[in-house]
Amino acid sequence: MIGLPSLHAALAMLVATGMFVAFASNRFRVEIISLFTIGVIALMLYFLPIPGMAPKEGIALAFQGFGHTALITIVALMVMGRGLVVTGALQPAARALASVFRIGPHLGLLVTLGLAMGASMVVNDTPVLVLLIPIMVQLAQGGAMPASKTLIPLNAAILIGGMATTIGTSTNLLVVSIAADLGLPEMDIFHFTPIVMMAALICLPYIWLVMPRLLPDNSPEAGQDPREFIASLRIGDGGGLLGKTGDELIERLPEGFSFLRSVNILEARTRVAVSATAEALREGARKLSATAAPRWLIERIEREASSMGEDLIEAEMAISADSRLVGRTLQTAGLEGVAVLGVSQAPTRSFAAPRERSAEARLAEGDILLILGRESALQEFAQAEALLMLDGAKPLPRTSKALTAVAIMGTAVLAATLGFVPIAISSLAGAIAMFITGCVHFDKVGRALSAKVIVLVAASIAIGALIFQSGAAQYLGELLGAGMEGAPGWLVLSLIMLFVTLLTNFASNATAAAVGTPIAFALAGQLQLPVEPLVLAVLFGCNLCYATPIAYQTNMLIMAEGDYKFNDYLKTGIPLVVLMTASLSAILSITYGL
Repeated sequence: MIGLPSLHAALAMLVATGMFVAFASNRFRVEIISLFTIGVIALMLYFLPIPGMAPKEGIALAFQGFGHTALITIVALMVMGRGLVVTGALQPAARALASVFRIGPHLGLLVTLGLAMGASMVVNDTPVLVLLIPIMVQLAQGGAMPASKTLIPLNAAILIGGMATTIGTSTNLLVVSIAADLGLPEMDIFHFTPIVMMAALICLPYIWLVMPRLLPDNSPEAGQDPREFIASLRIGDGGGLLGKTGDELIERLPEGFSFLRSVNILEARTRVAVSATAEALREGARKLSATAAPRWLIERIEREASSMGEDLIEAEMAISADSRLVGRTLQTAGLEGVAVLGVSQAPTRSFAAPRERSAEARLAEGDILLILGRESALQEFAQAEALLMLDGAKPLPRTSKALTAVAIMGTAVLAATLGFVPIAISSLAGAIAMFITGCVHFDKVGRALSAKVIVLVAASIAIGALIFQSGAAQYLGELLGAGMEGAPGWLVLSLIMLFVTLLTNFASNATAAAVGTPIAFALAGQLQLPVEPLVLAVLFGCNLCYATPIAYQTNMLIMAEGDYKFNDYLKTGIPLVVLMTASLSAILSITYGL
């Protein structure tokens, strides 16, 4: 008969449960709960140390997460992901996926899920997600499905793909290695891939069609119509579209882009009046090989930004009543140092004559200008011309660094995939390379990092170490074994998988693997069952980490980008855990004749 847990094991389970309940309540910020949890662990282990552990060692355990390789890896990957975004390296891939999303959002999501699942079978989960997060965010900004509705399903597909091979995740390698040390023959890379793929096919409809419906739309612009600007595009070589009619052109141009006047035939070195959102104007100009301001002016601004090491910024500025621009046109205003790309005209006042919808019309109070320039030049311009800079200034990609950023990310991923160096080392080297080459600027790195994720990672590492060191994990395993006497094989597999899943979602994959694998061997002997399916149940359970943000580092990576709450993981992850557990247990039972 299993007795009561030790004092420290009971306290560890109490702290873990308390942290989980606090996260689920959404009454406090994630950072506060995480720091409070770390503080509780530090104080508990200092004044009531685990037997054989000095008080200072307890403090080190509580704060070890801040220097842990998992945290360093996550931060480095965030920096590299930022490098891909600010250089525009992912824009071609985003445009390719956008064309699929344009056919249908659900088709686009299905294709993305399939690509992500396949890639994560041979490449570590984390780099795959880091590569795809900026693409999904960029697609959302372009009018596809909101990122908050796609990132959790995408993460789930990546985790399932990673589960399918022995090299898919470091946790898989850990379970297989421990099992080999305990006497189980080594498994090849695709030993259990068919089992996982069959379960994936069963669960894919839920991930694809149901999960997005359960998630909120957390887009910053949700519920707001994007502002439209009037612009005069100067056509260059037409981007291969010369000779096309207006109707033919509009089919190839982005949503939110329209011609203000009919276009019979597109000709080079002509001007075309258009109306478009800022994003559509940028994409439409690219496809038409056109510029919304004189080409020589844009090239001069780009040279100045490059020589001064500044980003090019696209900002919106409102004309105040005191501005000298009121009553002038853009052509007669004598603007210097910046390029005006478009104008959003303010509503015409009562009894005033309506203005022509044209970028050459006289400016009025309340008009909003879309302006390109260096950050310092934009600030000087706004001050000199009595303009109000609105929120949402957006740095434009440093496209000259795009190939460099891709090469750095590709080298880091390849080095880790081939096993030359651990992912922590390759990602750290990649982040440093991003800084050295100028793909990411030191003063802008804060935009790539999330304090919420950093503190949460540190807290999850501390709680995992506490559960393991206090004996709580071992006690739970013994309790599980005592309740399985006489149970059918499928139920044993399900219970093991759920037990390991519980450890994974509360503590860490490594803790679940280290504790669950020996338990599987002990249960196999105790219940007279073959050991391999029980070990696979442990391996699969370690990967069923969908239900909490602290369960796996990829869960934390999407938390900030999707602006997710703890409950978003619960309501989408728990049904998927149940589906995957039932599917995998049934397939394992049939495969091994249990």
